[in-house]
Amino acid sequence: MGRVICIANQKGGVGKTTTAVNLGACLAVAGHSVLLVDIDPQGSASSGLGVRAPDGSPTAYDVMMGERAAEEAIRVQNPESLHLLPAHRDLVGAELELVSALGREFRLAEALKSVRDRYEVILVDCPPSLGLLTVNGLTAADEVIIPLQCEYYALEGLSSLMETVNLIRKRLNPKLALAGILLTMFDTRNSLSHQVADEVRRHFPSQVYQTVIPRNVRISESPSHGLPVVMYDPASRGAQAYTELAREIMQAHVDEPGLDNQSSFDGNE
Repeated sequence: MGRVICIANQKGGVGKTTTAVNLGACLAVAGHSVLLVDIDPQGSASSGLGVRAPDGSPTAYDVMMGERAAEEAIRVQNPESLHLLPAHRDLVGAELELVSALGREFRLAEALKSVRDRYEVILVDCPPSLGLLTVNGLTAADEVIIPLQCEYYALEGLSSLMETVNLIRKRLNPKLALAGILLTMFDTRNSLSHQVADEVRRHFPSQVYQTVIPRNVRISESPSHGLPVVMYDPASRGAQAYTELAREIMQAHVDEPGLDNQSSFDGNE
């Protein structure tokens, strides 16, 4: 059964969608079968892969509302082992529509059951909020990756996200584990980036990925071409960093299968 990894942070602009797209592509290039699920109403992960769902075609909204099966909405991308369940702006209203729905927190988990066996990894790109869509992503997931920008307010809001994840573990998804905290937008020339990275590693010594994602113009350019950076410029520092992250994530899965990170949401502060 496929491993479901939710990529979440309620702060915008931290590299969440960039990580979802590029990690998915690097895993696919390495030969893994990957499904990227876009449940952000902005649809940035979808457009970053060159997909803008036209009206009438099935999307994550239709799947979560129970109107279409996941198989009907999934699209093959480049590389071919990367598939996408695209978002649509209708997801904006999904949170309101689901408020009174039975099992509202489990809609995504239920929708993915029929396709989990087809993929090694399923990545879920959540909105920059802690609303019902993100709750669905965390409830469907085995693990969560938290991208953290290497800037002054990096730790701001992280405690709220940790509290939400802990609450979901207790009430909705006891198997949810912290895959890791990913440092993004790291500028080697900026002393603040180094200070923030040191501070995050001090608070969460065993939960921060060794791989650090740098600030890189190729990463910023690639979405406008509808390509992940590993397809746009595979020799770039950004592509190399996400390739290394994919390797680190898969190696951790091999080394520690079924690891229960029950205590890993508590930073050593």
